Amino acid sequence: MPLFEYKAVSPTGETVQGTMDAISMETVIAKLQEAGNIPLQAREAGKGGLSLDVFRPRRRGMNSREIGQFTMQLSTLLGAGLPLDRSLQVLQELGENERVQRTVADIRDRVREGGSLSEALEAQHGTFGRLFINMVNAGEIGGTLDHTLDRLSDYLERSRELKDSVISAMIYPVLLILLAAGSLVLLLVYVIPQFTPIFEELGGDLPLVTKIVLAVGSVLQNFWWGLIALTVIAVLWFRGMLADSVRKLAWDGRVLAARWVGDLIAKIETARFSRTLGTLLLNGVPLLSAMSIGANVVGNSVLKQDVKDASREVKTGGGLARNLARGQRFPRLALQMISVGEETGKLDVMLLKVADTYDREVRNTIDRLLSVFTPVVTLLLAVMIGTIVLSVLLAILSINELVA
Repeated sequence: MPLFEYKAVSPTGETVQGTMDAISMETVIAKLQEAGNIPLQAREAGKGGLSLDVFRPRRRGMNSREIGQFTMQLSTLLGAGLPLDRSLQVLQELGENERVQRTVADIRDRVREGGSLSEALEAQHGTFGRLFINMVNAGEIGGTLDHTLDRLSDYLERSRELKDSVISAMIYPVLLILLAAGSLVLLLVYVIPQFTPIFEELGGDLPLVTKIVLAVGSVLQNFWWGLIALTVIAVLWFRGMLADSVRKLAWDGRVLAARWVGDLIAKIETARFSRTLGTLLLNGVPLLSAMSIGANVVGNSVLKQDVKDASREVKTGGGLARNLARGQRFPRLALQMISVGEETGKLDVMLLKVADTYDREVRNTIDRLLSVFTPVVTLLLAVMIGTIVLSVLLAILSINELVA
């Protein structure tokens, strides 16, 4: 039977930790709850994955994994009836490193001095974003802070899952491209040059394809530093171009208009914006304030501009779906669902359904793109390697004819 480590809060508010033999992690949590404790962390001894630690890093004050853990645990403690300052004290004691303990201690001290939790979070030098702070503020005003933190934790987890699904899907194509590039460089830089002295010694006019391959290999072998310098310059130029708002707007427009990539980008941004806006509305944040925050989570500047334009129109009394549709860039299904949400008075719920729908659409689109991309890259790699091998064979045959 495996051994599990746990941390919990006792009915008296004290922090308890220890080990327990159990069949599964769920059994550990159930036993802690039966004893009247509030489970905060549980993991198999010797392993790093905490059952309640579901977020990944973002450096500054506290990283995203630590923020997610803080949110989930604070929601659990408040839901169990502990006062806010005592809950923060417990979380400060449970901090896994000095940086987390220092941040939580500062939040606790500001709350004890009479400030609200949202004000204490806002004072943490940008560690907690506007979305986080506005939702906490809405929860405090509505007297539902524990439920708000629970929804916020769910929002962070779903956002992380969408981001991780995109990153995970890109790992294999990137590795495949690196493998292809590495194989070609190895052939051109180390293998093909071995034949060059032989061709020169025997003389004769080499086939055009052989001359091209030898020239490419020579450039890679003798001027690799220049290629690296050109790559660095190109990257810096591209970053500088995107730093200009006008040129970034033009670039994002071209990306959005691309046949397959543009569709994927639109779905990702739609899911992100809809989940943010829906979560904020569900927690009582006014629509205009929620749209202002939601616009900031949209990465594509063209879609962000559409949201801002729609926000200005909504301020004068227009509908959200109709004004988002003016840019003709958001998916039509999403706009129709938002329109239904406005008509039924359940815009927040419908926005979350839009987010769930497009989360699935993103995964399906990525799967379809990969099903095409992988064989295409494999075929191109085979053609390139075949061309290099063919160039050598043609040269050998040409020289044999001259010798004969």
